[in-house]
Amino acid sequence: MSGEAGDSWVQRYVNLAQLRLGAAVVASTDEFFAPAQRMLSPEEPVFVPGKFDDHGKWMDGWETRRRRDAGHDHCVVRLGCPGIIRGVEIDTRHFTGNYPPAASLEACHTVRDPGMDTRWTEILPALDLQGDERRFARVGDDGVYSHVRLHIYPDGGIARLRVYGEIRSDPDRLNDDAVLDWAALENGGRIVTCNDAHFGSPWNLLSPGRGVNMGDGWETRRRRAPGHDWVIVALGCAACLERIEVDTAHFKGNYPDRCSLQAAYVAAGTDQALVTQSMFWPQVLAAQPLRADTQHMFAVSAAEPVTHVKLNIQPDGGVSRLRVYARAARSAA
Repeated sequence: MSGEAGDSWVQRYVNLAQLRLGAAVVASTDEFFAPAQRMLSPEEPVFVPGKFDDHGKWMDGWETRRRRDAGHDHCVVRLGCPGIIRGVEIDTRHFTGNYPPAASLEACHTVRDPGMDTRWTEILPALDLQGDERRFARVGDDGVYSHVRLHIYPDGGIARLRVYGEIRSDPDRLNDDAVLDWAALENGGRIVTCNDAHFGSPWNLLSPGRGVNMGDGWETRRRRAPGHDWVIVALGCAACLERIEVDTAHFKGNYPDRCSLQAAYVAAGTDQALVTQSMFWPQVLAAQPLRADTQHMFAVSAAEPVTHVKLNIQPDGGVSRLRVYARAARSAA
């Protein structure tokens, strides 16, 4: 792993180029050996010895043919949701003699997929690559983008592309009286931090749909000391809470015994400061019993709008999804 340390990005930001948010490859110059869409797979890239198809060695990623001219290849990815891009991961794992020596990234914002007249902004200048590595690079641009264009020089294979950032939801929705899940990724919700994520990422809690298996959720290790586990979520906007859903889908012998919820309006500060502050946030849902593999719905009463919630699970275990249904506070518009 080289470039910026990527662990903090994976924990703090959402991958805008993930398939379950609706991300897709909409154009590419070449996909002779492997389709570019494969580059967006949520699974870790694998190498399968002896696996070949009609075009040659099967590779888990995007791979173009060998160029015999002065050009280079590129592909266009529609992000799952528009957002501010904070960092990029370009993964060449298992591409050893067939990786591109360099890559760069451009971005644009458009309602439709880009065309010939689309204006692109370079957000990552050409970056040297090595084979069989995960390369992280910071993006210092605060623009909101809907598409990225990955250039590889001149050709070769990329196993995975991750585009880490912050989703920017449609501000017009703030004027809507509808009750929405303001913790959902597509509505701008994000994970601030958690105390443990040994078996499953907390970002899964905010993902679309129900969990597909036990790995598609947030799961902590078995607690061997007093206390309990927790996760802090920043809502997409300040909102008045009405109810929450705690889904333990697929967690049967390892679901939490109980859960509770705290909430607060946080006007300023850092994510790190929130950890200490959250110990004193008001409780808006007293401890409630949970069951295995069940969607639980709880009424929540908060007199004032809140921007953050803290889900406590006692003492440990796994939760598939957290939904925070609320009405956007008009004062937040």
